[in-house]
Amino acid sequence: MATTAQLFEEPFDADEYIERLAWRTPGGGSKGGAEAFDPKRLLDEFTNHIEELKQLDEKIQRKVEKLENQCHREAKEFAHKVQDLQRSNQVAFQHFQELDEHISYVATKVCHLGDQLEGVNTPRQRAVEAQRLMTYFNEFLDGDLRSDVFNNPDKIKEAADIIQKLHLIAQELPFDRFSGVKAKIASKYHDLERQLIQEFTAAQRRGEIGRMREVAAVLLHFKGYAHCVDVYIKQCQEVKKLDETRHSDVEQYLKNLYDLYTKTTALATKLTEFNLGSDKHTFLSKLIKSIFSSYLETYINMEREYLRTRGGQILQRYYDSKNHQKRPIGISGIQDLKERIRQRTNLPLGPSIDTHGETFLSPELVVNLLQETRHAFERCHRLSDPSDLPKNAFSIFLLLVEHLCVEHIDYALEIGLAAIPSSDAKNANLYFLDVVQQANSIFHLFDKQFNDQLMPLISSSPKLAECLHKKKEVIEQMEVKLDTGIDRTLNCMVGQMKHVLTTEQKKTDFRPEDENNVMIQCTSACSKVCAYVSRQVEHVRKSMDGKNVDTVLTELGVRFHRLIHEHLQQYSYSSMGGMLAICDVAEYRRCAKDFRVPLVLQLFDTLHALCNLLVVAPDNLKQVCSGEQLTNLDRNLLHAFVQLRADYRSARLGRHFS
Repeated sequence: MATTAQLFEEPFDADEYIERLAWRTPGGGSKGGAEAFDPKRLLDEFTNHIEELKQLDEKIQRKVEKLENQCHREAKEFAHKVQDLQRSNQVAFQHFQELDEHISYVATKVCHLGDQLEGVNTPRQRAVEAQRLMTYFNEFLDGDLRSDVFNNPDKIKEAADIIQKLHLIAQELPFDRFSGVKAKIASKYHDLERQLIQEFTAAQRRGEIGRMREVAAVLLHFKGYAHCVDVYIKQCQEVKKLDETRHSDVEQYLKNLYDLYTKTTALATKLTEFNLGSDKHTFLSKLIKSIFSSYLETYINMEREYLRTRGGQILQRYYDSKNHQKRPIGISGIQDLKERIRQRTNLPLGPSIDTHGETFLSPELVVNLLQETRHAFERCHRLSDPSDLPKNAFSIFLLLVEHLCVEHIDYALEIGLAAIPSSDAKNANLYFLDVVQQANSIFHLFDKQFNDQLMPLISSSPKLAECLHKKKEVIEQMEVKLDTGIDRTLNCMVGQMKHVLTTEQKKTDFRPEDENNVMIQCTSACSKVCAYVSRQVEHVRKSMDGKNVDTVLTELGVRFHRLIHEHLQQYSYSSMGGMLAICDVAEYRRCAKDFRVPLVLQLFDTLHALCNLLVVAPDNLKQVCSGEQLTNLDRNLLHAFVQLRADYRSARLGRHFS
């Protein structure tokens, strides 16, 4: 064993080390039994290994001494460097003290110079200001205001400062000599004051607090400052206008109530920054309550009434635009009974409704309803008492369910179900999948509003369970109708395929008169069915999403396979006819690949293997029936396919199944 320092790294076990050394020594371990044990050889190995360990110890000791010397040398060098840095730091500190003293000296000189300059500049500024005021005074004296400051609306602040000073100067002048100029200055004074009050009012309406503060600071030096306060109070008292719109325009009333209450609470929040007493929050809350209590008590009733009316108007406007008179759903009577039986069976109880491809689902209508409901949830959150908030939000949600889910989506599903033709209809137009697609898209929007708008309002209240139950109930009701419609639509698709096969497929297709003059290709009926199936598969993919695509395509594929399987069992096949049948099934299998469903492809693979029984040589029939794809099938099914062969009796093929 090579002796290195790595062998003694932690964790080190001396007993294990000795055992490993003995095991590696030939004749030193238990390998070979007691006869193979050689103590002399083991002793020699231990002696040699001890010498190696001594040499390794000396080598490591020399290395340790070398590293210690290097460490001492570097420690001395580091100490010298630290001493040099300390000396450099002392020198730098002395320079810093000298620089600080010099800066203090310069600053003292600058301050002294500044005081001297200010003593000279202040009288000069006063003289310049006096000259400027005298220039403007001369313009009033001449009656011609040429300066841009009086003619530019953007410089109203500068003009106000000048006219306020001129107005003070004019009051000191004798009336008999300066009556004209005093009147002009007073007129301009009142004109600018009026413009500033108008600007303050406009800024308040726009909600520009900074501009209001700026204009108020200018007006503070005018005599009409009290008018500014009056205007502000008047604007704040616009809540009185609520009574005017309370009965005449409910929509505007709700918007005004929401805006005014929001602005008032925001103002109260800003007022808490000032010293209004120790209990300022309670004081402001009581003040707001005294102003709005009569309006908030009746808020939710007006909100519900508005949403009920508004939702009905949106729905009626949409159906009027389609020239559609809503059919009563769920009424009693013979016609209603026929409709319900026709929806649940394939019995032809009269013609279906012709919607001309109209789904009666409108994204625009849905957006309008959701927009109105979103505004209602926002108002409900702001205007409802915290204890009543979940109950009020739930009542708004019920109205949304009524208008969107019941009156619109559910009605469209009922119309769509009534418009699905019977399975034996010819050239039927299937629009129900379009209804499914739009209904899914609309319900995704409904679900998004439920999570984004309603859940935050009810998440911590008992109303949450009621909302979730109501939503689940609505979903289940729609899913039942969607499933029914999809099932009947698939029946119609299969009916269309069956009609094509019945009218296009001929018995001579699989028993041609001239066996030697036949082109080996799929039949016309097969080509038309495959083209139809491909279109319907694409239609399903566009109309469904998620796992629903695979579920519907699986069901369609199984029914498609069942139809072809039953269809093939209606004919008798010659040897060449069997080849044509295999071509047809191969084409059906290629079409089945578009489904992208393993089960459907497997079914058609099995059907293709069954069709091979129509052409296989009689002697090989038993071997083919035992093949990988057919061995697990019922022998009666295999026998039934073999019976379709034209040579079944002549070749005595039944003996293979007896």
